[in-house]
Amino acid sequence: MTNNKDASQKLCLNPNGGLPRLLEIMARLRDPETGCPWDIEQDFHSIAPYTIEEAYEVADAIEQGDMGELEGELGDLLLQVVYYTQMGSEQKIFDFTSVTNKIADKMIHRHPHVFGDETRDKSANQQVADWEKIKAGERAAKGQNQAGALDGVALGLPALTRATKLQKRAARVGFDWPSTDQVVDKIAEEAAELVEARDELSHAEQVEEFGDLMFVMANLARHLKIDPEEALRKANAKFTRRFEGVEAKLAQRGKTPAQSDLVEMDALWDAVKADEHA
Repeated sequence: MTNNKDASQKLCLNPNGGLPRLLEIMARLRDPETGCPWDIEQDFHSIAPYTIEEAYEVADAIEQGDMGELEGELGDLLLQVVYYTQMGSEQKIFDFTSVTNKIADKMIHRHPHVFGDETRDKSANQQVADWEKIKAGERAAKGQNQAGALDGVALGLPALTRATKLQKRAARVGFDWPSTDQVVDKIAEEAAELVEARDELSHAEQVEEFGDLMFVMANLARHLKIDPEEALRKANAKFTRRFEGVEAKLAQRGKTPAQSDLVEMDALWDAVKADEHA
């Protein structure tokens, strides 16, 4: 027993231990007798929000172009997988090896044009269509035939992402506007309905009309091959950068935003924009 503990400690403290080191660290953290009380208390449900957060932090590091930060965030995301597989191992339902084998088998099966005899001489659209056929076959083999075109789109996705996926599914069966002109017309229609709701309808109806407008905006993004989540992240980053620029210019005047007014801050906003394009 002492030898096992010594070997475990040696692996955990080995800076070049790689994946086996991380797996051993997680096993030690979850040890019911000697592990970390917080880690021991966690379950699949309690960890899930952290996984979503870590995935967004990966996306943020990519957006910032910070490869050093990305390295760390990828490690944090990998830790989530290790956490789940450790809990699965404890319950004897799956482990890290079975999970990695399963995704490897899936990738082999879904890429017959790489690992099998099918030709690679086809368009990206045809490959997407083939991918969907293979997935449908997998579901049928599990007795999970989809009753409708929208079945299987995860409820837990961010709303803009789910809207895009729902629209893509509908488009595959022909329910789609043929060009962006109709989408733009629909945006104008929904915007007018939102203004009417603001002036005449209840808050619940305003929420509904706002949702309709957002849904059509996501549709326009899909037609333009824009990821709406990515576009909004960039808009958030731009707003943050420019507002911090306004704060910096106010600080040069010995002021804070609370000591300023909209006229002054709007003028400084324009100055910050001009500086960016100088």
